Amino acid sequence: MNNIKKTKKYIPNGIAHICVTFNTSIISISDVEGNILCWASGGSRGFKGSKKGSPFAAQVATEEVCKKVKECGMRNIEIKIQGPGAGREAALRAIASSGIRISSIQDITPLPHNGCRPRKKKRL
Repeated sequence: MNNIKKTKKYIPNGIAHICVTFNTSIISISDVEGNILCWASGGSRGFKGSKKGSPFAAQVATEEVCKKVKECGMRNIEIKIQGPGAGREAALRAIASSGIRISSIQDITPLPHNGCRPRKKKRL
């Protein structure tokens, strides 16, 4: 058997990648190089169906990730948020209330330069 003791890494700075869609929210925390330290989503926290896309599910997932990351000694975080979902503000508020200092917030939602043709308008 391997008797190698796993040491905890001390990582003071990190990046929070928040992907919020209409169906779910995925929060990943990485170090500055881009190596994922921990992640959580609405589904991994026990929400099913349409509740995965709710702001409360995003808040619970973000609080869980922040708790894990604080054990690594992370104090500063840079936020990159992507997507149009309902849990954007809830995830940001959860990070702010966790005690981790937010250094920057960046919206990386892809915007089309008149790419795909949109769906037809509904006529009532």
